[in-house]
Amino acid sequence: MGDVNKTFSFLTIGLHLVSGIIVGTAIGYFLDRLFNTSPYLVIIFFFLGFLAGLNNMYKDAKRYINSQSKDR
Repeated sequence: MGDVNKTFSFLTIGLHLVSGIIVGTAIGYFLDRLFNTSPYLVIIFFFLGFLAGLNNMYKDAKRYINSQSKDR
């Protein structure tokens, strides 16, 4: 059962990066259409989403490492 939890933990960590990029790019796309500033806001929000995803990955990885050290 521990291997299943480990697999889901790693999938969640990867999903946070991808979802941050998708959400950031979508926000930039809609704002570009609203303000007619294409492609600047897409690029800016892509990188902001990437950074947010990295931040979430770091927090999840840290939480996973702490839970593994408590199990030992």
